[in-house]
Amino acid sequence: MATMTMRIDDADAAIVRKYAKFEGVTISDFIRDAVFEKIEDQEDAEALRMAIAEDDGTRYTHQQVLTELGL
Repeated sequence: MATMTMRIDDADAAIVRKYAKFEGVTISDFIRDAVFEKIEDQEDAEALRMAIAEDDGTRYTHQQVLTELGL
């Protein structure tokens, strides 16, 4: 398992410690989750940009979708 080091000032470190304790997780788990949430947000934003670029403006009503699905 790899170890990574992050340098932050004492005030920010105190906030991270308190928040991790409040959430009931280790600092490592808290930071790991935050990093991967950020990555996921970026991936979601890119997927949205691509979907917008490919959107031809076609829209369907709920009833049309239900009919298409045979429901």
